[in-house]
Amino acid sequence: MKFIFSQLATLLQENTRRANTRLLLKFFFLLFLFISFYSILFHLLMLYEGQQYSWITGFYWTLTVMSTLGFGDITFHSDIGRFFSVIVLINGIVLLLIILPFTFIQFFYAPWLEAQNKARAPRGVPDTVSGHVILTYFDNVAANMIERFVQYGIPYVVLIQNLQHALELHDLGYDIVVGDLDSPDTYRKLRVNHATMVVVLNSDITSTNIVFTIREISNKIKIISNADMENSVDILELAGSTHVFQFTRLLGNALARRVLGGSMTANIIGRFDELLIAEAPAMRTPLQGKTLAESNLRQITGVNIVGIWERGLFQTPTADTQIGESSVLLLAGNEEQLDNYDRLIGRLGYGEMSKAPVVILGGGRVGQAVGEDLKKRDVDYRIVEKNIGIGLKDKHFIHGDASDLNTLIKAGINDTPSIIITTHNDDLNIYLTIYCRRLRPDSQIISRASLDRNVNTLHRAGANLVLSYSSLCTTTTMNLLKPENIVMLSEGLNVFRNHLNHEFVNKSLVELKIRENTGCSVIAVKRNNKVLVNPDPTMRLKKSDELILIGSGKAEKNFCKRFAV
Repeated sequence: MKFIFSQLATLLQENTRRANTRLLLKFFFLLFLFISFYSILFHLLMLYEGQQYSWITGFYWTLTVMSTLGFGDITFHSDIGRFFSVIVLINGIVLLLIILPFTFIQFFYAPWLEAQNKARAPRGVPDTVSGHVILTYFDNVAANMIERFVQYGIPYVVLIQNLQHALELHDLGYDIVVGDLDSPDTYRKLRVNHATMVVVLNSDITSTNIVFTIREISNKIKIISNADMENSVDILELAGSTHVFQFTRLLGNALARRVLGGSMTANIIGRFDELLIAEAPAMRTPLQGKTLAESNLRQITGVNIVGIWERGLFQTPTADTQIGESSVLLLAGNEEQLDNYDRLIGRLGYGEMSKAPVVILGGGRVGQAVGEDLKKRDVDYRIVEKNIGIGLKDKHFIHGDASDLNTLIKAGINDTPSIIITTHNDDLNIYLTIYCRRLRPDSQIISRASLDRNVNTLHRAGANLVLSYSSLCTTTTMNLLKPENIVMLSEGLNVFRNHLNHEFVNKSLVELKIRENTGCSVIAVKRNNKVLVNPDPTMRLKKSDELILIGSGKAEKNFCKRFAV
């Protein structure tokens, strides 16, 4: 009962709801007048027929007829009495069965239900919350970020403007807050001054308003925003964004970086103090066809191979791992060691590279970014685009359907070393991957995935490498969020640091067998503020040493569970 009365009190607090309640009471009063009037007429007509009933009976008859129950125990015998009964019956249907339910739902139940829903959806975060990440938009990218936040124990909250959408996310287990995106009061309730970061992934115009509004409250909070249009970068920076990314352009650059038709030198994809992480294709280098032991890469350059991409699958290499034509090496070393790799290994494949253009399927923002990156590297390319309004006078564009064989032949698919599929539709990407793999079994196929769940499907369809848009956004955000503890690479690979449990101190890496037991590789040891890149496996670890490792999220969990403090 206390709960019901408290809800009623809440309903009566707002002016609109008080007005609705007054309208409902007026309707009940009108209904009472009709019932009373019909009861009086009932008595008069009954007296006209020579029958006499009490006033209670009159109310009883009126209610049974108006509610269509019609027990039939009291009836009129004259035509005028029966006509009166029909009038009461029709009036009862309209008032009790149509208007009353509608009025009750519209002016009482719906506001009460809305109050219930608003009570379920938080309007702010508790005063004890700090160090949290605020997201102002929810989509597949945000869902991917939240999954990583949960994995690393980072508190978060999603700001949703639409109440119904917020309740749906709340029921799915997400931490949400309902509020207006352009209201300073909303961000005060979100404790933005105590947050670690705000991630703004809305449209460019909405994002500008959000960033500018947040800057009214806090000048220090780190704000990450995405710009769909080139012109929006400067505007978002002027509004107050700490970092503005064009994630579609970043994805295009990442796709172009993995093309076999370009440079064989190492491409840096991550930094960790003095330690650099890079990728390098093995195609037509002296490493192709050799095992890791036969390559003597560490002895020659000082660089360590900490992973290998093979037809889209990442594997932790051993001494017997074969380096194939489609292998992409994941290298760890300092700047000098990577320069040695480029000079002694990477540049040896230049003269033998295919002169045929790279074929890019899709001329949207990602496809154009791929083309611009390849152009900077002096790699020829052709973009197949169905929309004739895009790249109309550009010689690199081939207008036509990507599933049309003649169009693909015109673009150079018979000779191309690499095919890059960049459309934002995963279904179409899978379709084109299967088709292109049938046409060119020997060509490298790189595909974009908008949703993480389609990455494996694209691999099975024949793609050598798949890059996920949502993973790229998550990786970039996480690297800014915790740069001192973790660097996330593409495809779910992490570089992270940790101290050993005291029981493993004074043991060598060989004795610990970290790679065999966890799937992680030790790529550096930080000792006395100096980073020892690619440490000797026989080096004994000290208590103050900090290990820098690489591995998947699962491998990181295995290490923390078994070896970490």
